Amino acid sequence: MKALLFVFTLLASGLLFAQQTVNLEKPKFKTGDDQKWKEPAFDDSQWAAINSSIYWEDQGYPKYDGYAWYRFHFYLPVSLKAQSVLKDSLRVFINKVDDDEETYFNGQLIGKTDGYSAVREYHISANAPFLKWDAENVIAVRVWDRWGGGGMYGGNTAISMMDVIDGISMHFQASSNSGLLTCRNNFSQPVTGQIDVLVIDSETQKVLHHLNKKLLLEKAKDIQLPVQLDKAKRLQLVAVFTESKAGKTIEINQIIPYILTPSVSAFPKINSAKVTGVRPDSPFLYKIAATGEKPLLYAVDNLPKGLEIDAATGVITGVLADKGDYQVTMKVKNAKGSAEKQLTIKVGDLLALTPPMGWNSWNCWGLNVSAEKVKSSAQALIDKGLIDHGWTNMNIDDGWEAEQRDVAGIIVLNSKFPDMKALADWLHSKGLKFGIYSSPGQRTCGGYLGSYQHELQDATTYANWGIDYLKYDWCSYGDIAGDDESLAMRQKPYLLMRDALLKQNRDIVFSLCQYGMNNVWEWGEQVNGNCWRTTGDITDTWESMSDIGFSQTIQYKYAKPGRWNDPDMLIVGQVGWGANLRPTGLTPDEQYTHISLWCLLSAPLLIGCDINSLDDFTLNLLTNDEVIAINQDVLGKQAQQMVANDSYQVWMKALEDSSYAVGIFNLKNNFQTVKFNWNDIALNKTGDKKVRDLWRQKDLGTFNGSFSTKVAPHGVTLMKVEEVY
Repeated sequence: MKALLFVFTLLASGLLFAQQTVNLEKPKFKTGDDQKWKEPAFDDSQWAAINSSIYWEDQGYPKYDGYAWYRFHFYLPVSLKAQSVLKDSLRVFINKVDDDEETYFNGQLIGKTDGYSAVREYHISANAPFLKWDAENVIAVRVWDRWGGGGMYGGNTAISMMDVIDGISMHFQASSNSGLLTCRNNFSQPVTGQIDVLVIDSETQKVLHHLNKKLLLEKAKDIQLPVQLDKAKRLQLVAVFTESKAGKTIEINQIIPYILTPSVSAFPKINSAKVTGVRPDSPFLYKIAATGEKPLLYAVDNLPKGLEIDAATGVITGVLADKGDYQVTMKVKNAKGSAEKQLTIKVGDLLALTPPMGWNSWNCWGLNVSAEKVKSSAQALIDKGLIDHGWTNMNIDDGWEAEQRDVAGIIVLNSKFPDMKALADWLHSKGLKFGIYSSPGQRTCGGYLGSYQHELQDATTYANWGIDYLKYDWCSYGDIAGDDESLAMRQKPYLLMRDALLKQNRDIVFSLCQYGMNNVWEWGEQVNGNCWRTTGDITDTWESMSDIGFSQTIQYKYAKPGRWNDPDMLIVGQVGWGANLRPTGLTPDEQYTHISLWCLLSAPLLIGCDINSLDDFTLNLLTNDEVIAINQDVLGKQAQQMVANDSYQVWMKALEDSSYAVGIFNLKNNFQTVKFNWNDIALNKTGDKKVRDLWRQKDLGTFNGSFSTKVAPHGVTLMKVEEVY
C-alpha cells in the first residue's frame, strides 16, 4: 500500500506543475455569426455564460444548426514562460467541437479544423506580437453545427507552454496475461527521468504489480517495459514518467481492457437469428452463422424449391416466387459433433426482420473510404470470425461518387471505386451483403453527389450493381426544404426513394438518416423505412454515447420486426473518421455498456471501426452470442427504461421465450452496488427468478423478491431473467 500512496502523492505533486497551465473556463456564448465577435475589444458582457464541455442543446438552448461563438477571457501570466525549460511555443488546446471550428487569439486566426471529434491543438510562437503577457487576452472560437448536438464538448480548453515533456510519449498494449509499456522520446536530444508503474485491482485498490526505475530515453528510440496482468480482472494501470530537468510529468491512467466472455467452443453451434425475410422473386442470400472447430459442414432440411446451399460455406442462394413462411432446419457438423436450429424464411413485403448487423465505413475511414479498404475489411470480418456470429452487412458510407453524372444522368463512381458491381459480386460470393450511401439532396454531407431528381435512376443503378442496403442521409435536402419543417416535407424525399426502391427486382433495406426530425419513429414505417436514425451523430465519448443511448425512452412503442429505431453506429475499436485511426475514447466498461444498451434497444449493430486492427478485447466484445441474441430476438421488442435516477438505470426487454433481458447501468464514476425489487421493473408474476449473466455466460442462481449486483463505473450488468414456476 505504500507504493500506492507513493504514486498518488506523485500524481498530486503533478498538480503543482498543472499550475503552469491556464484553464479556460466559463466562456461567453452566442448563436449566430459576426466577424466582429473575434475581436478582443468586442463587448460581450450581455452574452450568456455557458459550460464549454457540454453540447449547448443539453444546457437548455433550443436545437440550432448553424454558427455560434464562444469567447474566453483569461489572464496570461509571464510566469508560464519563465517556468518552462523551452520558451518558444505556446500550446492552445481546444475542446472537441461538433462539427467545425475556427479559433482566434486576440483576433488572429491560429487554426481551424473541419470534422467533429478531432483533437484541436494549435501551437504559436511565444513571441507572437498579438500575445498579451501579464494581461487579459481573449480566445474566440467560431463553431459550425451541421446537425444533431452542437458546439464544444468533452474536455477542458487550456493554454500551456510546450516543454521537454511534450516530446515523450507512452503507450500501453495488453495481450494475454501480460502487457507492454512503451516509452518513446521524440525530442531532439536524450531525456532522463523516472518511471513509476502500478497495476491496481480497481475494485479493492490492492497493488498487484509495481515497477520503479530510472530511464534514459535516447532520441527516436523506444524503451519497452513488461507489465504483469490478469486479463480476466478489471485492472487499473497507472504509469507516470517524471522528466528530471524540469520535473514535469506525463502519465497514463487507464482501465486495462478485460475479457468477460468465455472462449468459443470447438463444438459446433449455430448463431443465426431464427427468421429472415425476402420479397418474392428477389435474389435470396443468407449465410448460416456458425462457430466450432473448422472445417464445418452445412446442410438445411426442408429447403424450399428455388434455393440451394453451399455445404462448405453455409451460404444459401436462389429465388423464391411464392409468398409464405417456409420452416427449415439449419444443420452444421464437424469432427466434434453437430448442431441444428430452426429458421423461418418469410417471403413477403417486409425486410430486416431482425436488426441489421455488419460494418459501416464512416467511423473509421470517413471520406477516405475505398474499394480496397472495403474488401480488406470484409476479408478481415471473415478471417476473424465475425461472420460466424452474424455480422454480414458491409456498408460503404459517404465518399464513393464522382464529381458529375454521365450525359444520361447516371451516377458515376470516383477513382476509389473502379467497379462497384465486381465488388458486390465478390462480397456476395463470401455470403456478405453490400450497402451504399446517398442523400435526397443535391449533395451528400461530405459534398459528393446526392440523388435529388435522380431517385429512380440511382435506385436502378444500385440494384444493377447488387446493392442490398441504402443509407439515405438528409444532409443538403435542408437547403431544398428551407424553412418548411412540416411532416409532409420531412417525408417527401423518403417517399420518392421508397417508390424507386420498390420498383427494383432486388431487396434493398431502406435506412433513413435524418436525426430524428419530426419524431421519425412515428412515421418511418409510412415511407417503408426499415430503420431510422433517432438522434444526431454519435462520437466516441461517454457523454455522446450515454446521452444518445439513455435518451431512447419513448421510441420503444414503434420498434418491431422490419422497423427499427437507430441510435447510430458502434464506436468501439479503432476509430477516426478519416485517415488517422486511434483507439475509441470509451473505457472498457463504457464499451460493455454501449454494446449492452444497443442490444437491448434492438438497434442496428453496425461496427464502425477498422476490422483489420481488432484487438482481443474488441473481438470478444463483438462475438458474445448470448448478448447478440438479445438484439436478434425474433419478437422484435425494444427495451423500456424501468428505473432511472442520478446513480443508475435499469432497462428491460421482453424476449420470444417469455424471459426478459435486463440491463443495470451505473452512471457514476465509482463502483456501485445496485439493489432493486422485481416489482420495481414489473416482474411480479412470481417471487422466484432465475438469473443468468450474459457477458460471462454464467448462471447466477435463483433470486426471490429482489436482486443485487455490484456494477463498475459507467459499466453494466446484463442478464437474462426467467420466471421459476
